[in-house]
Amino acid sequence: METRPQQCTVVTGGGRGIGRGIVERLLAAGDAVVVVERDAAATAWCADHPAAGRLRVATGSAADPAVAERAADLAEEQGALTGWVNNAAVFADAGLHTSPAGEVLDLITANLAPAVVGCATAVRRMSARGAGSIVNVSSHQAQRAVRGALPYATAKAAIEGLTRAAAVDHGPAGVRVNAVALGSVETARHRAFLAGLDTGTAGSVQAQLAALHPIGRVGQVGDVAGVVRFLLSDEAAWVTGVVLPVDGGRAARGADPEER
Repeated sequence: METRPQQCTVVTGGGRGIGRGIVERLLAAGDAVVVVERDAAATAWCADHPAAGRLRVATGSAADPAVAERAADLAEEQGALTGWVNNAAVFADAGLHTSPAGEVLDLITANLAPAVVGCATAVRRMSARGAGSIVNVSSHQAQRAVRGALPYATAKAAIEGLTRAAAVDHGPAGVRVNAVALGSVETARHRAFLAGLDTGTAGSVQAQLAALHPIGRVGQVGDVAGVVRFLLSDEAAWVTGVVLPVDGGRAARGADPEER
């Protein structure tokens, strides 16, 4: 009797933060995972992980086609490449009024290129077997920009367009493409930001962030990972081209000038 191929998902930027949360959720479900990470130190935990036998690492930039192909090869060595999560991101800013246009474009590309390269690699491999699911990680900023993050917001808006276009183009080949648009999520980077503030300011920032989300708190990595896992799974077999807010209601909330 033929053994069913093991499911494997590639997660870019999977060494820490939201990416690692997604990796952990997939491993807990019994899947195999390939982590793509530029910083080798961020994947040191992989070697000693209880599920290390189902975990592989491709070190390098997610925007590098050669790294993406290596990740796909590692996935197929473990079984079937069934999922790809484009999570890698760059958090840096350049303003139109303070920086050369080329610098702004470079930062937009730094966030958009990993998703384009990941989608291209995944589409080719998944189309060959007639099935697969891609999840792109976007942000509430794609639709409602925050001051001081123009390159990031622009790239995320492009990623949402990429999601819809790729879903339309490659649905006939059995490839689904969706995105999650995230609100504020507590990660090590977020905690480091708060730690750099004085106690009073940090408390004020935390209260403001909680108030932005109707659920009354910022997200946890597990809140994101569970939704990504669903979109990758067969339970979402008729879901494609969707940009799903995973943001505690932040995108639905409008500023009320009469609010007290």
